[in-house]
Order: sequence, then C-alpha cells, then structure tokens
Amino acid sequence: MKKLILILLLTCLAAGGAGVIYIYLSLPNVSHLKSQNPKATALIEQRQREAQQAGRALKVRQTWVGFDGIPLLLREAVRLAEDARFYEHEGIDYEEMNEAVKKNLEQLRWARGASTITQQLAKNLYLSTEKSLIRKLKEYFLAVRLEEDLTKNRIFHLYLNVIEFGPGIFGVEAAARHYFGKSIGQLNLEEIVRLTAVIPKPLVESPTRNSRWLKWRAGWLLSTLRKTGHISSDQYQQVAIRFK
Repeated sequence: MKKLILILLLTCLAAGGAGVIYIYLSLPNVSHLKSQNPKATALIEQRQREAQQAGRALKVRQTWVGFDGIPLLLREAVRLAEDARFYEHEGIDYEEMNEAVKKNLEQLRWARGASTITQQLAKNLYLSTEKSLIRKLKEYFLAVRLEEDLTKNRIFHLYLNVIEFGPGIFGVEAAARHYFGKSIGQLNLEEIVRLTAVIPKPLVESPTRNSRWLKWRAGWLLSTLRKTGHISSDQYQQVAIRFK
C-alpha cells in the first residue's frame, strides 16, 4: 500500500512538472515588443467579447504616446501606487509577495495584492482577468520573459499605454483626453492623482467622481508623493483639500 501511494505521488509530481514545462513552452515570444507596439491586447479582446455577449458595442479608445511624453510626476505616481520597487525587482517582487501573504492570512481575506507592473502588463497583453492558478503561473513566466527581453522603461512604457481606465478606455493618453479633455502632458497635479487613483478599479471608479474610495485613495497617493519628495507641502495642501 505504501509503495502504491509513493508511486501515485511521484506520478503526480512528474505530471505536474510536465504540465509546468508545457505551459512555459507554449507562451508567446515577447522580443518583438522591443520595437513594436501591440496592435491589440488580450484584455481589449476580452472586453469586446463581453460587450458582444451583452448585446452592446464597445468603442475602443487608445492613443499611443511616447515614454518621454508622459509626465515624470505621473510615471512616479503610478509606480508608487502600483509597484514602488519596480526598478529594483526582476519582474516578481518576492518581498511584497511575502508581505501580502502575511496580511491576507492575518485578515483571512484578500486584503493585499502583490502583482508587479510587469505582471500586470503580462496579464493585459496575453492573458485575461480570470483568477486561476494556471493563469497566475503563465503570468509569472511571462513577467520573467518580459524582464529578460525588454528594458524597464520599455515595460513601463507599454504598461502605461495599455492599462484600462474605464469601458473601452486604454492607456493614459486616451484616459486624459476622455476624462479631462486634454493631452496627458497638460494634466495638473489633481488630475494626475485622480487618474492614477482609479487604476485598481477602472470599471467601478471614475477619475471625475468623488466617491469615498477615490477620495481615500487620492489622499493616500498625495501623502505618498509628499513623503517621497515628488511634491512640496504647499502643493499637497492645495490639492489635498479637494479630497476631504
């Protein structure tokens, strides 16, 4: 009986290992992204299918903008909000992952995520919003590939141009034009904070609404920008009052 159990365990381990190898080998090559912007993303295609299934049309708004055309303050706000150690890790932030596991176990709920900007880009470009172990495994491998083949700034550049900001709105330039009627380079501090704040909940929250959650998130982000020296105390005071 013990031998049979051992054989079964070894078989499962071998099958699991083979499955992981198959998943890794089946993933797309990402090297073309060094110089080419993707014409579509898995997330955009998913949203189009969802709209079609619901019997409605989805107008996709996306305008690519160069990395240097995106204000440094907005880039830093996004980095601090979504992945503060982006320029330090290699696609997977194991330190943040460890902290997230601790907090989730303490609260017995999904209270904190640990996906890096690279992982979010991998999901948006090639996967879906489905929550499963296999999708997470694919996301992990793709994040490693992206980090191996692309520079950090190129990964960040792609991310800022494909992330979702609302129904059919993808990328920071399209979001700036849709919500504030201006190009990304013309946004003021309040608008930058509002836009960045909604990234975790793009289909629930809007940069132009003053929900309790948005005011909390915007206030936290403003405080973080002040503490890290990206804005002055005067700039903080002038904008923070709008989120009280």
